[in-house]
Amino acid sequence: MINGVANGQPARKVFFFDIDNCLYSKSYKIHERMSELIDNYFQSHLGLDKEDATMLHQRYYKDYGLAIEGLVRHHKVDPLEYNAKVDDALPLEDIIEPNPDLRKLLEDIDRSKIKPWLFTNAYVNHAKRVVKLLQIEDMFEGVTFCDYGAEKLLCKPDPKMFEKAMQEAGAAHSGDCYFVDDSALNCRGAKAFGWNVAHLVEPGVKAPPERACDHQIANLAELRTIFSEAFKSP
Repeated sequence: MINGVANGQPARKVFFFDIDNCLYSKSYKIHERMSELIDNYFQSHLGLDKEDATMLHQRYYKDYGLAIEGLVRHHKVDPLEYNAKVDDALPLEDIIEPNPDLRKLLEDIDRSKIKPWLFTNAYVNHAKRVVKLLQIEDMFEGVTFCDYGAEKLLCKPDPKMFEKAMQEAGAAHSGDCYFVDDSALNCRGAKAFGWNVAHLVEPGVKAPPERACDHQIANLAELRTIFSEAFKSP
């Protein structure tokens, strides 16, 4: 690639999609189910009562963007064992169903200009399970995930995680990146990194006092309007 041109054609921009509570609705309450498993893990592995486990879990999530980051950093927990007890233990097959409207939205992305890419703080096992159950696994060209097997965990909103995503997806410039996430924290991080960001706040979900980024949407269909250049012409 020379000056953003590959094989004589302009390099494609990248559209990064968060997975959990973004590609599926918060109404599935998967986050609540996962939080319960995380709290149980804190209790069993750290010897905490329920109240203290919940408080520490929330503190680590707020401080690091991911509970496992705090567990690894302060308690030397094996992240892959944690993944087996939490993410992989979720009964996703009983919860997640295919979404034809979501698939149509992804099909309408103009792949001559845009590369769809998954971007998650979950481990790769969880990411693959979710998109397979949604029947959209063929709609993305890759996935950037929090590698629980790495020596040092890296997750959103760490700027190095956005660098990693760009490198893995082949994005040359921050301005060539689109991103949608339900996390205000992650959206702020992406905006600070120079990405084009949409914060998904579903109806009934409390929005942050100040917008996390330039665009706040109530459903993914609004991406067609705010980032119309990323989609095929009607």
